[in-house]
Amino acid sequence: MSQFDYDLITIGAGSGGVRASRMAARTGARVAVVEESRVGGTCVMRGCVPKKLLVYASHFAHDFGDARGFGWNVAEPTFDWGELIANKNAELNRLEGIYGRILRENNVDQLDGRGVVTGPNSVEVNGKTYTAERILIATGGWPHLPDVPGIEHAITSNEALDLPELPKRIVIVGGGYIAVEFAGLFNALGADVTIIIRAGNILRGFDEDIREALATEMEKQGITIHRECVVRSIEPEGEGYSVRLHGTETIDCDAVFYATGRTPNTKGLGLEEAGVELTDKGAVVVDEFFQTSTPSIFALGDVISRIELTPVAINEGMAFVATQFENRPTPMDYDNVPAAVFSQPPVGTVGLMEAEAREQGDVDIYMSRFRPMKHTLSGRESHAMMKLIVDRASQRVVGCHMVGDDAPEIVQGFAVALKCGATKAQFDATVGIHPTAAEEFVTMREKLPDHDEDQ
Repeated sequence: MSQFDYDLITIGAGSGGVRASRMAARTGARVAVVEESRVGGTCVMRGCVPKKLLVYASHFAHDFGDARGFGWNVAEPTFDWGELIANKNAELNRLEGIYGRILRENNVDQLDGRGVVTGPNSVEVNGKTYTAERILIATGGWPHLPDVPGIEHAITSNEALDLPELPKRIVIVGGGYIAVEFAGLFNALGADVTIIIRAGNILRGFDEDIREALATEMEKQGITIHRECVVRSIEPEGEGYSVRLHGTETIDCDAVFYATGRTPNTKGLGLEEAGVELTDKGAVVVDEFFQTSTPSIFALGDVISRIELTPVAINEGMAFVATQFENRPTPMDYDNVPAAVFSQPPVGTVGLMEAEAREQGDVDIYMSRFRPMKHTLSGRESHAMMKLIVDRASQRVVGCHMVGDDAPEIVQGFAVALKCGATKAQFDATVGIHPTAAEEFVTMREKLPDHDEDQ
């Protein structure tokens, strides 16, 4: 008989934690998962899912506007923010029920409350101590708020998903994917949106052509972007707020939304006391098999700050179970992980950015910018951008990027091609589906002149 209550206790019932817990239980392990909030975690309850539902809602504003060009005479539509939020919450409740059922059907015990590590093999939940041969930390991340006078008046993505009413004017501080996604949806739903960023452009860390193309499209839609700018203070003014920037410049708004990054959710978990090494930013340090400096404690997902994407956490969970419970040591493969930004228009990207590729050697660049067929009749001044980055020596396609309608859906398919090591010649030999935007990726033939081999 084991000396421990469980073979595995997972702290955090998000996507990575739930997947690891249920797959471990399928091997016959005795598993419990600890959650102090809602089962489903950030993605299902406070991130990907509710945000995407709001993005879908905002797309109808464009669709109604585009309809006239296709012969539809649509009466002036009205929008009810409260009804949208209520419907969104009903769906989240449904999903939470499904996640709970998944745990039950896989014989995973759910321990409700805050889990604190009290030793290499012990976790305390609501004053009761449970022991386990292994402990898995899957507590995700949390929105970061900087030390700015008046920051207590700001909201984060957590609160933005449940605002009691749609703000007429909103200031969004930050230029990452969360900022541009919410900027797009609030703008489409009728709010006056201003983005404030320290950098020279949005989406720092993305390919430069992605950044420029998206910023241009967002500004066409009426979103104001204040570049190389910082917030000095936030003060209540009337029924809204006054945001002071450089000098005496101020912006009046109804809501101030900070999207200035997320930090690993490790505070107060007892990790350092248990001998677990953390980075200076609070991320858990793990090896290739997700083992921490304390051999019985493991971690995965956003809390280890590698690639902070839900499918990555899920795959890390599978690799952890294969290694620890199936005797198949399995590291996570982080090459060519595709990603999307559900901005308006959306972004799809996989592989190397141009700057990264150039650091590794000579490259050929293929790019196309065009007005999608739909907008020849809708009248909307919207353009798409597609880009291929090819390693010159091997002719392998090492980067595939798109800004435009359906970009995430399109790039997902091309991610398989990059994973398989497809060459530019194989892209060229593939027959396109016409008329689609996606066919552009297999019909680009001309390298950009300034990247020609002879120059």
